[in-house]
Amino acid sequence: MPVDFKKFRKDFPVLKRKVNGKTLVYLDSAATSLKPVSVLDAMNGYYMSYTANVARGVHKLAEEATEEYESGREKVASFIGTKPAEVIFTRNTTEALNLLVYSLGFGKLKRGDEVLSTVMEHHSNIVPWQFLKAKGIKLKFVDVNPDGTLKMEQYEKLLTKKTKLVTVTHVSNVLGTINPVSAISKLAHDNDSLLIVDGAQSVPHMPVDVKKLDIDFLAFSGHKMLGPTGIGVLYGKEGLLAKLQPFLGGGDMIKEVGLQKTVYNSLPWKFEAGTPNIAGAIGLGAAVDYLQKVGMKKIRDHDKELTDYTLEKLSDIRGMKIFGPKNYKMRSGVVSFELRGVHPHDIASILNSEGIAIRSGHACAQPLMDRLGVTAVARASFYLYNTRSDIDKLVLGLEKARKVFKLA
Repeated sequence: MPVDFKKFRKDFPVLKRKVNGKTLVYLDSAATSLKPVSVLDAMNGYYMSYTANVARGVHKLAEEATEEYESGREKVASFIGTKPAEVIFTRNTTEALNLLVYSLGFGKLKRGDEVLSTVMEHHSNIVPWQFLKAKGIKLKFVDVNPDGTLKMEQYEKLLTKKTKLVTVTHVSNVLGTINPVSAISKLAHDNDSLLIVDGAQSVPHMPVDVKKLDIDFLAFSGHKMLGPTGIGVLYGKEGLLAKLQPFLGGGDMIKEVGLQKTVYNSLPWKFEAGTPNIAGAIGLGAAVDYLQKVGMKKIRDHDKELTDYTLEKLSDIRGMKIFGPKNYKMRSGVVSFELRGVHPHDIASILNSEGIAIRSGHACAQPLMDRLGVTAVARASFYLYNTRSDIDKLVLGLEKARKVFKLA
């Protein structure tokens, strides 16, 4: 039965806000999503009713805080098809990937080993791996086709016996391209390489089952999936995580400490040093509840419908260039574009005057910008609270930009 996504808008208070006298049109969910009242209430509940540290006390508030914190972990684990021991809380996708660079990269790789990535990665999945070059690790990259898809044939050429890690974004934050993770997983594992997936743009928008996809490690952020900022997730196969050294040392990641030796805690707490973002984990659990109530398949279908509509409407605008696959079924809810004769920052400013929020700039993907032959793009991205009406307002705003710059 079709879902009326308009009804969810009431759950997001910020959508009632006026910007420059116009009702807000939020088209920047790829940067961060809006937060429903249920998530805010869950976090406030912790701060107002049972504020305490976790795993450190036997009093009532500490027990409640620990229970709710671990409940958040259980919800996340179920959401991606795994068990709580394989879910590590981090600050965000970036920290999760950095954890792997230090614990796996510096800890397990040796001089001459290789990491295979792609040119469409977010900076968070490029810069940390560059740290390994100091250890003599070589980085190689799969290129993109003109239509914004990966040159899959390059994997067989670039994968060698020295390739220990393969890392790829599940969904490009610029092109919207949904990469064939299952196929890449098979290529990697047939080569005895581990697969690391950046799921920042996929986990919020479509069903993701780490076991079915056969992913070794998956990183994603809470703030892009209706959750709060400052909470992220690293999933890892239990057998792999057990062999890794912790990234940080301190409280709660230990079982026993001596002056010369420490025995580390069991998974997943082995990788969670210090007081965690307790409210963030609770808020993320509430976000998962909200997403599961709506249904991830329905959210994916809604994304496809809006993407198809957006591609159709933007294609009618003179001077418009859209980046990424033309087939909406191959994309998530991200549409980056260029309006000939107008800088993306100017487009964003004019749209802002109409109460419309989009992203402009290199979108933390400068190597990809180089491949596209641009320095910046304008990007509209949407989520379950967006409707066709938002896209119609975007089109009107872009037509205004054409008039302001007197484009033929």
